[in-house]
This record gives sequence, structure tokens and C-alpha cells, in this order.
Amino acid sequence: MAKKFRIIDSHLHFAVKNENLGKNHQEYMNEFGEEKWKKLQQMNKFQQDQWKKAWGFPDALPECDTIEETCQLWLDDLDAKGVEKAVFVTAGGLEQSNENMARIIQFAPDRFIGYAHHDPFAPDAAQKLEYAISQQGLRGIKILGPALDRPLDDKSLYPLWQVAEKHQVPVLFHFGIMGAAGGIMDHINISPKIIQNVAKAFPDVIFIVPHYGCSKVEDALFLCWVCPNVYIDTSGSNQWTRWMPYPLTTKDLFKKYYETIGPDRILFGTDGSWFPRGFVSEYLDVQMRDCVELGFSDEDIQKIFAGNIERVLGRYIK
Repeated sequence: MAKKFRIIDSHLHFAVKNENLGKNHQEYMNEFGEEKWKKLQQMNKFQQDQWKKAWGFPDALPECDTIEETCQLWLDDLDAKGVEKAVFVTAGGLEQSNENMARIIQFAPDRFIGYAHHDPFAPDAAQKLEYAISQQGLRGIKILGPALDRPLDDKSLYPLWQVAEKHQVPVLFHFGIMGAAGGIMDHINISPKIIQNVAKAFPDVIFIVPHYGCSKVEDALFLCWVCPNVYIDTSGSNQWTRWMPYPLTTKDLFKKYYETIGPDRILFGTDGSWFPRGFVSEYLDVQMRDCVELGFSDEDIQKIFAGNIERVLGRYIK
């Protein structure tokens, strides 16, 4: 069925060797030590094994030695799976992600699109975004809300949003639970409602909430209601739905968002990041089946799986 449609993955991560240690992981180890972190991960092994077993995923291979080697893996994988373009939202840690991403998109400018990913509260954050867009060729910014120490509605961030507004590039936030064992389930930026005043103040900026709202569905829905410039992406396994206190599936989420915000504000993504899995065809198949079974028209399906992200990126996507 998917072969009938053009496919653009709007949410991928580019794994870079020795640069994939998350802030929460690092901070935990700094305070409590590496052994306790390893113990938490071992205690979570059952969940990880169940997830891989449910989807038939192989074990991850070590990252390639060079960015260019990984770029070639991605190109070959996209070709093999019939995917037109890939939008990478991160490329390693905060310190080097923008520089890494500039190399990635230069490798295949007609296939790869990259977002900036740096500390939004850094004194030069707005200047970094300006440079990332105007000089490095990046086309958006990805921010991990629960990894920050200050609220996302802080007006000190307005210069950052002004750069996004100037260049008409999207801002993608992660909200909701972040990580499993040792992760974050409560935080000042855990809910997308934190950006309601930001989204209202910058109506020309597209703000993207990924993973259907990632455990904060009610807040995401009401945010979308009051802020028509907020979009939803479908990326990931969305296994968080299993942990909700009521029955909830990705098909339910597709139906609810389609009925409320319509097909023009839903973006397909997979959250893929590692090989040999690569582009996650399994997630594509499930989402495509959901759309067909819900009776979406071919026109609406094409918007969700390619057309909407093309429109969001506008003049920046070839």
C-alpha cells in the first residue's frame, strides 16, 4: 500500500559515534555514578526485549566510524525502502549536532534535510540558529523540553523564536515522558501546554509536537485547538500508549487528531536512528494501515506522509 504514495520521514535521528549520550543520562551518572545507571538499564531489559520482540527488531550495530559512512547507509536504506527524503532532527550531542548536520545535508542535499539542535538557553542561541539556517543550511530546530532547566515560555527565548519566524522554519519540541528506566516523567516542560503563549505570540511559526503528544494527549489536543500553528507528528513506536490508564492505540490517536485538527496538520515520522533497522518500515506499515482502515482519502494520506512536511519546509525543500 505504501508504494502507492510518496514517503518523506519528518522525524529521524542521525547516530554519531561517541556523541549519543543524552543530558539526562550524563547528569544521572555525574550525580549517582555509572554503575547505578547500568543497573537501571539492566532492570529495564525485560521491557526492551519485549519491544524488540514485538516488532521483530534486530540488535543495534555499533555506530560507523565516520558521518559519511552512516550517510551512505541511510541513502542505501532509503532507496531500498522507497523513501523519498529524510528529515534528521538531531545528529549527536548538543555541542556538535549543528556542525554534524551541516556535513550530513551536504552529503545528499536532494535527499537529506537537517534541523539545528543546540541549547536554547545558551546566551548565543538565537545567533546559533541564525547561523545554522543562513550559513549551514539547516531548516528547523529540535528542542528536548524535559532536558532543560528552565520553562519554554520564558521570554528570554523570544529572540530564538524570532529567528524561526524570520526564516519561516519549524520548531519541533519533545514533550511527555523521555526515556524509560532513569528517564523523566515529570518536569516543568513535560506538557505541551507550556508553549501556548509562545505559539500565540508567533503565529507564523509552525510548532511541532511529536509522538502524538507522548502521554500528554489531552494537553496536546487543547493546545492544537487554541493554536492553529501547532502540528502533530506520528513518530516512534508510541509504546507509551500501553502505559496509559485507559485503552489507547495509535489508530485511536490518528482518528482523534484527524477529527479535530484535520489532515493538514499531521506529519508522518518514524523516530528511526540506528542500523540495521534504519528507516522503520514496520511503523510506516502500521500507520498506513490505520489511515486506510479509518477511511482517509488518498489525498489526505498523501498529505500526511509527504505533502504536509513539504509545505511546512516550504522554499527550503527541493
